[in-house]
Amino acid sequence: MLIALKIMQGLIAIGVIVSIVMQSGRAAGLGAIAGGAETLFGRKKNMDAFFNKLTIGLGVAFMVLSLVIAVVQ
Repeated sequence: MLIALKIMQGLIAIGVIVSIVMQSGRAAGLGAIAGGAETLFGRKKNMDAFFNKLTIGLGVAFMVLSLVIAVVQ
């Protein structure tokens, strides 16, 4: 059971990393032709909001799973 929990923790950690990398930076779209068009139609904002919520959810799951692993050991 402990091995399965650690594998899940590793997968969640990879998910957190991917969701952070997929978010646009603070200066993204400032003067960029394609970036300006995406924010005009709301696509960029929707994706950033999705990745923000995903990062928070995965971070909470990682913390809870870390506590569970600590208790099980």
